[in-house]
Amino acid sequence: MVSLKESLGKVTLIDFWASWCPPCRQENPTVVALYNEFHSKGLNIISVSLDENKGSWTKAIEQDKLSWAQISNLKEMKDPIAVQYGVTQIPTTFLLDATGKIVAVDTRGDDLKSRIKQLLSLK
Repeated sequence: MVSLKESLGKVTLIDFWASWCPPCRQENPTVVALYNEFHSKGLNIISVSLDENKGSWTKAIEQDKLSWAQISNLKEMKDPIAVQYGVTQIPTTFLLDATGKIVAVDTRGDDLKSRIKQLLSLK
């Protein structure tokens, strides 16, 4: 069990993905780089996998070097967390501020990095 409230950083990225999703896997190196650069400054990431196969999911975590909290109910798009957030496609991301308020949805690449820096009050 992972509690969102207990997992909040100064900035938290909730990343919905799956091992079988090529765009998700292509985005993972960018997310890893962001985590490596900003985790010590207050960024936290929670990944929610919409996999059905535990072996494929855990293998992808290892291959892509995802070292932060990983969650999956192994129910693909019927995952209760995905349903709660209204996720209908992946990859989907939600960027939260320190209070848990959603401040950006589906921001990627340089835009995501810029938004994280802004929220962390970094130049």
